[in-house]
Amino acid sequence: MSSPTVEFSDVTVERDTGKALLVLIPDIGKDPIWVPKSVIDDDSEVYELNTSGNLVVHAWWANK
Repeated sequence: MSSPTVEFSDVTVERDTGKALLVLIPDIGKDPIWVPKSVIDDDSEVYELNTSGNLVVHAWWANK
């Protein structure tokens, strides 16, 4: 059984440290936030530097 997920659209990656992505999520605000790669779902279009689109993360993390 897969974990519930939350999807954000129009996301762009600004930095990639190997363990986390610094992303800009217009729906949340104008400041970028760090997203651990461990909470990014396999269905996400955003997963590394130079990717953009829909970011799909585990719901438990998005609700924090």
